Amino acid sequence: MTDALQSKLAHLPEQPGCYLFKNEKKEILYIGKAAVLADRVRSYFQRGNDQTPKTNLLVNEIADFETIVTRSVLEALILESNLIKRHRPRFNVVLRDDKQYPYLRLPIKEEFPRLSIVRRVQKDGALYYGPYTPAGALRDTLKVIRKVFPLATCEIDINGRAERACIEFEIKRCMAPCIGNQSRDDYHGIVKQVRQFLEGRDRELLDSLRQEMEGAAEREQFEEAARLRDRLFSVERTLEKQRITQISASDQDVVGLARQGTAADLQLLFVRGGLLIGRKDFFWPQSGDAGDEELVRSAIEQFYNKEGQPPKELLVPTALDDAPLIEQWLTEKRGETVRIIAPERGTKHQLVLLADENAGAAIADHLRNEALDRQATAELKRLLRLEKAPHRIEGFDISNIMGNQSVASLVVWEDGQAKKSDYRKFRIKTVEGANDFASMQEAVMRRYGNTEELARPDLILIDGGLGQLSAALEGLKQVGQDQIPIIGLAKARGDKEERIFLPGRKNPIVLRPTSPATHLVQRIRDEAHRFAVTYHRKLRGKALLSSELDQISGIGEIRKKRLLKHFGSLELIAEATDEQLRSAGLDLSTLAALRKSLTPS
Repeated sequence: MTDALQSKLAHLPEQPGCYLFKNEKKEILYIGKAAVLADRVRSYFQRGNDQTPKTNLLVNEIADFETIVTRSVLEALILESNLIKRHRPRFNVVLRDDKQYPYLRLPIKEEFPRLSIVRRVQKDGALYYGPYTPAGALRDTLKVIRKVFPLATCEIDINGRAERACIEFEIKRCMAPCIGNQSRDDYHGIVKQVRQFLEGRDRELLDSLRQEMEGAAEREQFEEAARLRDRLFSVERTLEKQRITQISASDQDVVGLARQGTAADLQLLFVRGGLLIGRKDFFWPQSGDAGDEELVRSAIEQFYNKEGQPPKELLVPTALDDAPLIEQWLTEKRGETVRIIAPERGTKHQLVLLADENAGAAIADHLRNEALDRQATAELKRLLRLEKAPHRIEGFDISNIMGNQSVASLVVWEDGQAKKSDYRKFRIKTVEGANDFASMQEAVMRRYGNTEELARPDLILIDGGLGQLSAALEGLKQVGQDQIPIIGLAKARGDKEERIFLPGRKNPIVLRPTSPATHLVQRIRDEAHRFAVTYHRKLRGKALLSSELDQISGIGEIRKKRLLKHFGSLELIAEATDEQLRSAGLDLSTLAALRKSLTPS
């Protein structure tokens, strides 16, 4: 231990906070929190301390450290989670996934609340339900709600004075409050039923629907009674299919854990109102030195550090020493009490066992896929005569229509998984018209001529044959990076087999359809194509929408956004009455200019 390190150890603060261990290159190795920084940091360097092999390896690499004092242990926990997310240290248990998850938002304080999909939970008085993952679970839930409960789905201001209702009214998916066909109180009765459905209050919901049906029948409103009867039957069938039996209607997240060799998998099941609405999987291929408690605690702290909403109960497979502190933090985020429970018997224990079973199945799949990925990269090394199996592969594709809104995509595959944080998209700037070769050259030059700190790839994959490959290789030469291995991937016209094209070689390598290498390069190529097409459609849609309104005198960026938010689309703006457009803020001259531009001649 150096004199400088000993001096720093002797002058550590006796306060709560975070510590950051660094190596000789000033790279952060590990980030931790402590109630008393002096005691915790010194404990790593005390001889005779019973340390794990992982901790011993860490201590041997520590050349320096930094401490950050906080006002409380709770602040230290939050800071630790933020720092781990930012720096992703090698010795910490780090979640690879850091995206925001979708929630359903119901703004109950509005006159006519409508459901919307959001990815951030805010303290704005609205109700939030979720998270839904995968996104298909959210689509399924919305499909049921829109089929059974006639809530409005449009984005217009509902004031009861619209001239006519939309198609949703014709197919009985909305009761048209926009034209005054439904009162605010009746509408909020539907909102109440949607809340009961999403919150698992099944008995209340079914009783409410029966009472409405019987009341309509007594008033001899038989058509209304029949409609309510159909809604009641639909809800009953849905609840029979979707509810988990023998559990309460409270919101719960359930953690399951499984290990196999040095690998570990953690499953997080999301139960809302007795309904399993989704799950999230976290896999660590090398976690043998991390105990169950460390894995569970790290996953909880990092997952809920995002703008998500914790549940009322968090069921875990092992007791946590920091449970009271984590409960305090989650309670502050939710705004009401959150409990962490490690159940040993009963229904809640059965839920944890269910999560464990999911984790066990997932870890088997991950290890099987890892084996296939190793086979694929080993085969690519042999076929392409690379010095080493490619650990990081970057794929490029071009998308345009007749040369308009030409874009390029860059996707990254690292250790057998898509690394979306490293994805990049490029609007082609120097090329006019439909010239995919020149566009590919520009994209490659911008990626590898940039000083941005992205890791260097072991292999570049271009979607295309010799033409696209030659253009990409020329781009690499222009920026002095032509030593990076590069290939093109394409099919010959009418053939089923994929072909790999290599620089300086006329005849391509024909890949076997069943080869793991074939499946890997196809996945990367298809992902690059998907990413490019998605970006191109987005730009094209914006251009088509903007060009019409931008050419109208008196409509600037702010007014354009206001109109689109108010009416929802260009078509609805064109169909709106003069009175509706005036109420949206247009003066007479701007209204006349809009009519002249949007009315077909």
